[in-house]
Amino acid sequence: METEFSEAKPLYSKAEAKLEASRCLYCYDAPCTRACPTSIDVALFIRQIAVDNIKGSAKTILSANMLGDSCAQVCPVEVLCAGACVFNHLNHSPIKIGRLQKYATHTALKDEASTGKKLFEPMPKTGKKVALIGAGPASLSCAAHLALSGVDAVIFEAKGYPGGLNVAGIAPYKLYTHDALDETHWILDHGVTLHTNISIGKEISFDVLQKDYDAIFIGIGLGHDRRVLKGDSSQGLWGATELIRKLKTQPGFSLPENLKRTLVIGGGNTSIDIARELAMLGTAGDVTMVYRRTEKEMPGYNHEMEGARKYGVNLIENLGPQSANFEYGKITSVTFKPRHGGDEIIIDCDLVVEAIGQKKWSLSLGLDIDLEQNGTIKVNPLTCETNLKNVYAGGDCINGGKEVVNAVADGKAAAFAMISEFGIKGPHEVTRSNNYG
Repeated sequence: METEFSEAKPLYSKAEAKLEASRCLYCYDAPCTRACPTSIDVALFIRQIAVDNIKGSAKTILSANMLGDSCAQVCPVEVLCAGACVFNHLNHSPIKIGRLQKYATHTALKDEASTGKKLFEPMPKTGKKVALIGAGPASLSCAAHLALSGVDAVIFEAKGYPGGLNVAGIAPYKLYTHDALDETHWILDHGVTLHTNISIGKEISFDVLQKDYDAIFIGIGLGHDRRVLKGDSSQGLWGATELIRKLKTQPGFSLPENLKRTLVIGGGNTSIDIARELAMLGTAGDVTMVYRRTEKEMPGYNHEMEGARKYGVNLIENLGPQSANFEYGKITSVTFKPRHGGDEIIIDCDLVVEAIGQKKWSLSLGLDIDLEQNGTIKVNPLTCETNLKNVYAGGDCINGGKEVVNAVADGKAAAFAMISEFGIKGPHEVTRSNNYG
């Protein structure tokens, strides 16, 4: 079904990319670079595009962010690099950094696939081995930098496919599944080993990993959707990530016909994504988001909400869900409680999507590992090492659910901390962005 969505930010042509790159001021100590969690040298890669050095541009991007292709498409550049562009203060449109990054990486990786000439060659094997739990962006980033440094990186993934939320959880108008898989396999092709359908604690124990590997990286992401209302998908009540996954990866999946109104409960970026996605499909009826606080208090980005409104998404503020109401096994309405008191409000609907967060796998690891009060794994913010020696963690399992680029930054930081601990000279120098977090 995701093929029904057109890309929100189509690939630039060569002429478009060079024209946009020529607008850049190539700032010294560029604020766009300082705003990037992976510290990509933005001014440099844009200058390289301007002089038609696309391979060099891609290497600049990917040496800092090995998932630079997907990040170009899913990063909230409006609040990161492009949001820091000096043109914002000069009454000009900021440089389209994400689209330029996509142009460079897409073009270079396509050329690599056709010519066989690799952008990066791994260093000789060092004899060191690292096990990575989970095959999402954090682990893939970590594994890529380890493999390029001559470390055997072995990923264990519980599902039957790698890629994590990049493959199954990103709104299709931002990133297609096949593009995410292509990027994942590009990383694996640098010498990373992947084992799928293996759950730590079932098929293999954590103790065995500690015995057989020099270090461990935990990149398990988050768990299932949190739910408030009682009911399931057969009744028309879905969790947001569950529904996005169905829309992206299950051939032949479709929503019920003749839907009149869909309610999306929540105010974060996931709720905005699924609301916009459903509105774009045109088969979900009127799509309305319902949030327990005001729009100003929503954690979702303003630019994302503006984009959703362009497709007809509405927002109702200050209502908290209380119960779902059914007839003949199908949802017919939801009862809400006003934030500031008053009578309960019943809103008719025939499809409901809850986007109120996800559970944390880290609570079920069964390890003597320190956790934050909210259940995320506690790490050293510079190295991503846990309280357990040579055990690192990164991504949503330590930050509770941030951006793909934050997960990539974690994996990168952990990889270089391991490389330093092993006494290995890695192929790239890494710095932790001041804006990380």
